[in-house]
Amino acid sequence: MDELLDGYRRFRSEVWPSERARYEQLARRGQRPKTLIVACSDSRVDPQTVFDAAPGELFVVRNVAGLVPPYSPDGVYHGTSAALEFGVRVLKVENIVVLGHAQCGGVAAMVQGAPAEARDFVEPWMSMGRSVPPPPPDVTDPDAILDHYEVEIVRLALANLLTFPWIAEPVAAGQLALHGFRFGIRSGVLSRLGENGLVPVT
Repeated sequence: MDELLDGYRRFRSEVWPSERARYEQLARRGQRPKTLIVACSDSRVDPQTVFDAAPGELFVVRNVAGLVPPYSPDGVYHGTSAALEFGVRVLKVENIVVLGHAQCGGVAAMVQGAPAEARDFVEPWMSMGRSVPPPPPDVTDPDAILDHYEVEIVRLALANLLTFPWIAEPVAAGQLALHGFRFGIRSGVLSRLGENGLVPVT
């Protein structure tokens, strides 16, 4: 806690003076982000840092592996779906970004098996990804296999977003756009997911 509170003190002394007007405006007007980001909970991949975004610019949803479950309004607790509903239907975001990343522990748990300590929730959560296609037979390197699944998890999240009627309809009408990205922790390179694979952002 000491490190966290030291960070807060730096924020108050170094950041707050220059950002005070922004926060006061956000308090008066409320939030109006144009982009909703679904990202992994991994502490190394902070969407606000990756996109150099200011407070109020991003509505961020984080969970293990940045997964999106299919639309299922069954009265059970759905944290990710609730955030999507608020961002799309209330805040009226214009973009939804799925941000995957390299060295994802959730994807590793899906491919290699979850740690014994993470089987109450992580294992069933990651079972969502079992429908993604396997790598080609000639891909045998363990790192390359994980790379493949990390990309396919982003594709799955994008596909599942379209099972939500209030996402699919504005997407079809050109009022909402979906985007997939992958961030390389070691390289610091952000790549956009296209039909033919990843293309580094320049």
